[in-house]
This record gives sequence, structure tokens and C-alpha cells, in this order.
Amino acid sequence: GGATTFMQDLQHSDCVIIQGSNFAEAHPVGFQWVMEAKARGAVIIHVDPRFTRTSALADLHVPIRAGADVAFVGGLINYVLENELYFREYVLNYTNAATILREDYRDAEDLNGVFSGFDPETREYDTQSWQYVGMEAVPASGQRDQQYDERAGHVPPGRPETHGSAGAPMEGSPQRDETLRHPRCVMQILRRHFARYTPEMVERVCGVPRHLFEQVCRHLTENSGPDKTSEFVYAVGWTQHSDGSQFIRAACILQLLLGNIGRPGGGIQALRGHASIQGSSDIPTLFNLLPGYIPMPYAHEHEGLHEFLQADAPRKGFWANMPAYLISLLKAWWGDAAQPDNDYRFGWLPRLTGSHSTYDTVLEQLKGVCKGYILLGENPAVGSANAKMQRLGMANLDWLVVRDFNLIESATWWKDGPEIETGELKTADIGTEVFFLPAASHTEKNGSFTNTNRWLQWHHQAVEPQGDARSDLWFMYHLGRIIREKLAGSQDPIDAPVLNLTWDYPVTGETAEPSAEAVLAEINGWDGQGRPLPGYHALKEDGSTTCGCWIYCGVYADGVNQAARRKPHTEQDWIAAEWAWAWPANRRILYNRASARPDGSPWSERKRLVWWDEAAGRWTGHDVPDFEAGKSPGYRPPPDAQGPDALSGIDPFIMQADGKGWLFAPAGVVDGPLPTHYEPQDSPVANPLYGHQRNPSRKVYEHEHNRYQPSGDEPGSTVYPYVVTTYRLTEHFTAGGMSRFTPYLSELQPEMFCEVSPELAAERGLVHGEWATIITARNAIEARVMVTDRMPSLHLNGRVLHQIGLPFHYGPNGMAKGDAANELASISLDPNSHIQEVKALAADIRPGRRPRGPDLPELVRSYQRRAGVTAETGMET
Repeated sequence: GGATTFMQDLQHSDCVIIQGSNFAEAHPVGFQWVMEAKARGAVIIHVDPRFTRTSALADLHVPIRAGADVAFVGGLINYVLENELYFREYVLNYTNAATILREDYRDAEDLNGVFSGFDPETREYDTQSWQYVGMEAVPASGQRDQQYDERAGHVPPGRPETHGSAGAPMEGSPQRDETLRHPRCVMQILRRHFARYTPEMVERVCGVPRHLFEQVCRHLTENSGPDKTSEFVYAVGWTQHSDGSQFIRAACILQLLLGNIGRPGGGIQALRGHASIQGSSDIPTLFNLLPGYIPMPYAHEHEGLHEFLQADAPRKGFWANMPAYLISLLKAWWGDAAQPDNDYRFGWLPRLTGSHSTYDTVLEQLKGVCKGYILLGENPAVGSANAKMQRLGMANLDWLVVRDFNLIESATWWKDGPEIETGELKTADIGTEVFFLPAASHTEKNGSFTNTNRWLQWHHQAVEPQGDARSDLWFMYHLGRIIREKLAGSQDPIDAPVLNLTWDYPVTGETAEPSAEAVLAEINGWDGQGRPLPGYHALKEDGSTTCGCWIYCGVYADGVNQAARRKPHTEQDWIAAEWAWAWPANRRILYNRASARPDGSPWSERKRLVWWDEAAGRWTGHDVPDFEAGKSPGYRPPPDAQGPDALSGIDPFIMQADGKGWLFAPAGVVDGPLPTHYEPQDSPVANPLYGHQRNPSRKVYEHEHNRYQPSGDEPGSTVYPYVVTTYRLTEHFTAGGMSRFTPYLSELQPEMFCEVSPELAAERGLVHGEWATIITARNAIEARVMVTDRMPSLHLNGRVLHQIGLPFHYGPNGMAKGDAANELASISLDPNSHIQEVKALAADIRPGRRPRGPDLPELVRSYQRRAGVTAETGMET
């Protein structure tokens, strides 16, 4: 859902580990706070395959093999446990370390890389054996698609449940061992699971020399504890893997063990690369969630609102209030039409039939099932994994709408795309009707961004859009208005959900631009008298409140646009509570009850944040307490307590039904309760830890244009011997739709290039400034060669491994041109997030430009033949 802390808080860190991010170049504004921390004496560590400007400003750069991060962080966890360096009082009270697991749980240690409950036929886990003794957890909101797919006719054992923000319906009370010695308590399971992640194994898997790894161990542990805190920072270098969610889980485990969550200068910072990317998770552009991480219902369940809430709302913790959150949302969407006797129109919500992620959609286009596509600020023709399949999918549509600033590749592939040149597509044969609609930029409209900090920050319109350019809000509002006009008077029940939407936003000016502030007010919500709600605690399940997104409730408190607040830093403290507004409830650091001891006093004066004021009988401090203000540290719930009342005064993780930070995840992560090192889908390295080479639960797609490569010790893997990773440049932005059409930025980074080490250049005859061709089983691209020590070769397991760095912004259109890095990538996805694996793959590189015309696909096929690639390659569990 969001970072546990916020950017300015970095200044209070004693150690900052940046891993999976080039912070200085990709997020330069936020990086000032890392420099502030360094100026105050913090140790800055950068773990990254490349030596970048972030590395240059760090105290320590640790080169690592792309895709090996679970082994690296697992090694840190093992070091903390082996040397008894964890924050015992924090761990015992605030995590599930003492909780005892069921007897039938089997770890990856027992089953050679999988956990108990795995079904190799469906690639899915039954999580029953992962449960606590005395208390069962099932996930609470989000992704059900991996458990049910109507098209595949697959229904799992038991009811397919869901997960999302963190809550889980839990019944009973878990058994605990406060000594942390019980062989099945989480702490002992953790010790055993990570025991093989030794410094020797880290060197063997990651290519990180032992002396460097031990420096990281020392800096991290010496700067964590009651008086010191360390922070982890990651970006898409951690998410874009077939097991990326587990990279982040590993960091969560480490930070919980060290007592760094919920405290100043601690936590985990998830850097967001473009405007409102956090906002588009909160009020989601995700297919499987409703606003505020509420789950989407499934088509096969045929359940009413009551049954849905019974199944999905936990009994304990703040997710127990999901009925109020969901019913207020339904009221915001359908107003007076949503009444108790019709389930508040719960039946009008769309139903899922399986995975509808962007990559599943491409497969449905190729099958002829998906007939139409609207792209808003998206350029999949170069910006999505396996760009060729994106274009082939669009060539199979009836219609395509592209809204953008410029004629990007996704708008012109039908006449000048790579497949036109190779002869694989002919313009005359493409039946897709393409509409291009000019879009307005953020400077030409009002609205809010929600980014890394979970802050809603308002931006005001600077100028009117020129010509026919219009905002996304304008487009969606007027599209809805026109559709509703066309359906007016319809008695068909299928039209009722559209006709009854609350679609009455005021419009202004010659362009009839809807009021973004009116939308924000609706998202905040009202009570029965039409008064803006003060916060999510005011939401009710009786239909008397409306709220478009419960976690944003309070952003329009008192009828004031809280997101537009701009009090200067000179007039407030470092929390900056009056600059913009943070969800939830303007809290800047999540789970900040953990910044105080169990008795409510600060862990130390230096790290004070919130504390219990005994005289006042309430929590107070620098930040808004992420806890019930009047709940004393001494409160213990009665056995039958429900909702927030079921959490004790020492349960800081209020979204979890047990109130604890989860070192072990009994639910909510579909590919295992603990992070486990798996190799990327295509890797030239064999997994030395387990018998399973790849993540057994990853999502793979067999298709003639999505061939996978042999990996590790498999015959043919040496045909693709090098590791490729992709990254962004400061001068360009995402798929290049804005920056490659701008002369000032284009002349700074004018064409596609590849970074290679002097050793790789010598091995393959690559010459600095000349051309190279990079080849995978999907496609081949050309790039200018940059020979540089910034891309160090690694020594691991008795061999030298070379890595190739590729910026991902380029495409054939615009001023700064080049082949797209995403031509090389396969569609292989993380099963939790459905994010593509583009940060670690295997390829070959050779000198010279790539072939033109039909010779290009023939080159790719010749490599496939040499490697023995078939439809079955890489599909195993």
C-alpha cells in the first residue's frame, strides 16, 4: 500500500541501505534527504549491479548480481540471528516471533525449495499448514486470481480468499512461547530457514565478496537498536522480478528483527518513479482491488454483501471495519440508489473471472477475445515486457484509443513498427481502427499526486491546454456522460449500474473541465447531513456516510482541501504535518506505536516520536499516533473482543488481526510464507540453494512469441551467457513519451546504449562508441557500446559473470531514438503483484548492428535452435 515512513524522515537515519534503486538519478529531489542524513553522520550503502551517481555519493558500493537480492538480504537476516543481534524486546512484543505454527508445516528447507501445501499442477499453495496453532489466518483483501480462473475451469480446495493491505480474518488466540525456544515458534522456523544463507553462500550466489558483505552487516546492526535506526530504500529494481514481492518481504523481516519499523529514521521507503503511482494503487488502476485495498468480488461466488463481508472482513484489528469502508464506497458511487434492502448495490460491482492484468489482456487480444483497448498515458509498444507481443496484440483489436501528448509508438506501430519492417505485419492487413486523442499535461489541470510519502499534494492548473488537448478527468467524465445519455431511458438491468452512478460534477470554462476538487471532496466523503467527514473513524456501515476511498477520508476535513496546504518548513517541525496531507489520518510514519516501549515510553530520547501521556490518558507526540488515542499500554482485550477492541495496548500493527508485525506470513503472500532464493526466469546461473531453479509459483505464459530460455545447468543455457538489467536515466522518463520528443532532453541522452565492462568488451570484441547486438529468445536489439568500469564483472562460484546495463526509455519515434530494451524481455510475472521480470534476464551480446528485415526474426530463431528452445523450455515448477 505504501512506504512505512516518508522522505524527510530519512534525515534521521543512522544507516541508509539503498538497494534496487538508483536514488540519486531516478529520484533526485528525494535524494536530498539521504544527503542530509549523511551530513549528520549516517552511513550510506548502495547495493546495485552498477556504480552510479548514487554509488558515488554512498560510503559503500556493493556490486551484486541482478536478481540475487533474496540471498543477500537473507544473509543479513542470518547474520542478525546467528549473532543474537536482534532487538529482543521489540521482537518479542511487536512481532509474531513467539507464535507457534502447526505441526504439519514444512519449510523450503524440508522440501528442497517449496513449502507445504504446494500443488505443482496449479502452481499454487494451499496455506492451511502455514497457520498458527490456536488461530487461523486467511488473507483479507486483493488477489484471488491465482486461486480461481473461470476460463481454466480451476477451482481450488476450500474457498478462494483474498489479500491486500495486510489484514487477515483470524479466529481464536495463537499459542505463544515467550522464551522463543519452541522448535515450531516463528523465531526458530526463521533461524532454520535462513541458516544456509551464510556469507559464503552470499558470495557464491550474489558475487559479493565476504569482506564487503560483512561491512554491510556491521554497519546495519551497529546502527539499529533503542538509540539508532536504519532505513531500507528500494524502487522497481526490487519489484520487477518473478519473485519481487519476496525481495521486499525479506527487507520487512530484517527491519522487524532490528526494531526499525514505525520509528524515526527507520522503516522501508518504496520510491515511486512517476506522478501519483502510489495514488493509482490507492484508488486503483489495479484490476483486482477496489479503492483503499478492498477486494473485488469473484464471479463464481454469487454471494451477497453480507456473505462477502463475512468471508473477507477480519474479526479483529481495523480491517474489521471493512463493512463501513465498503458500504460508504457503494454509497459514494450509487447514492440514493444504494439502500440496505438492495445490499447497497453490491450486486452492481463488476465480478472477476480470473486474472485481468495487463499481460493477461495481451494474451486475450492475441486470442481474439479482447476487442478494444484504451491507453491513457501508457506506451506498451516499447514500455511493457515483450514489446513485440504488445504490438501483435494491438494488431488483433477492432479498435484502439491512444491518449497522449505525442505520437508515441503505441499510436503508430501499424504503419512504422518493427514488424512492418520485418514483414511480420502488413499495414493493409491490420484491421485495428486507431484513434489518437491529445492529452493535457499535469500543468494544464488541477489535481493531486500521491507518491512515495503517501502524501496527497495538490497541484494547481498553470495554463489552459492548447487545441483539442484535454485532461484524463475531462475524458473519463465526458465519456461517462455521453454513454449515460445514450443509455437514457433503458430498462435493461445491465444498464442500471451506469445510469445510477453519481455523475454530477460541476464543470467550468469553455472546455467544460470537471472540478477536480469536487472529486476530491467525494473521495473524502460526507455524513448524512452533507458535512465533510473528519476521518475514516467516522465511517459507518448503516449507509449514513459516503466515502470514495476510506484511507483518503479526512483529506477534505472541515471542507478544506488539506492536500493544498503549503506551510513552509521554517514554520513547523520536521514532521511537517501542515504540508499537504498523508493517508491515513495525516500520519507520517505508519505503525508508530512501535516507536515507544511496551509501557508507552520512548525507546530513547534521541528516537522519540509518539508516547503515552499517563496524566492525559492518551497517546501524544510529534506525529499523529497510529493507534487508538485513548488505548493505554496496559489494555488487554477480553476473550470475546472484536475489531480494534481485540488489539491489546502493545499491538502496534493495527491492520493485522493479531496486531503483530509478521516475520512469518501465514497468509497474504501466494508464493511462500518466507522469502526463498530462486533464480530469475532466464538465468545463466544454477540455483545453489534448492532443487527448484525458478519461483515455482511464478506466472508464465506459453506462446510462440514468448519463448523462455534454458537456465542454470540446463543444456543450451550457455547460448545466453550474460545477465541483462534495465534502468532509467535522469534525462528521460519512463517509456519516453514525454522526454524523447523534447529537444533539450534528447540532446543530453540522444540514443540507446549498453553498458559493459572492459572484460566483457574484450571477451566479445565490443568497441566503445560502436554498435552491439543483444539477443534473447524473444528478440534482438542494437545499442551503442559504452565500455565502463561502472558495470563491474563479478566473481561467483568459481566463474566470472558479466552483466549488461540497458536504459529502458528508447523507441523508434521522437528525437532520441533507439531499439527498446523491452523487446528482449519475456512475460514472466511475480504471482503476487503481476509485475513483469525486466530487472534480471539472460542474453548474448556480439559486435555490430542487428540485421534488418526478415533477417532479424531469423537471427532470433537461430539462437533458439542453438539453445534447443521449445514450447516447454522454462515452464517447469
